[in-house]
Amino acid sequence: MKAKIKKLKENAIVPTKGSKEAAGYDLYACCDEPVFVMPYKTEKISTGLAIQPPKGYFGAIFARSGLATKSGLRPANCVGVCDEDYTGEYVVVLHNDSSSIRTVNPGDRIAQLVFLPYMDVDFCEVNKLENTERGSSGFGSMGR
Repeated sequence: MKAKIKKLKENAIVPTKGSKEAAGYDLYACCDEPVFVMPYKTEKISTGLAIQPPKGYFGAIFARSGLATKSGLRPANCVGVCDEDYTGEYVVVLHNDSSSIRTVNPGDRIAQLVFLPYMDVDFCEVNKLENTERGSSGFGSMGR
């Protein structure tokens, strides 16, 4: 399966896998100088790349577990959704959950990209949904 990729900036780094069986591809910061992410603030970090997922897939941008646990940096929207037909730059919006200033340097691994399939559905408006054991019980209602 192929994903098309276009470097928008000369110093952009093509995503890499940390291991052969890794699900995600590391995305790298493409900036000319360090970016300081202030405590509890958010910064947009360029990847310098435009990516076109395979047909029927979208790019999901997830946190890198090491970056989140060691530095408190994670995607501000928790999971970024890059639609199949989006051809602009992939930008990672990092939020600093820590009480310290964090630095993102050029070439740092900032997130991971996973390609996931999606389904196109047609909505069918009804007057009643089918009965289920759970019904409309919401948040925390299962007692676990």
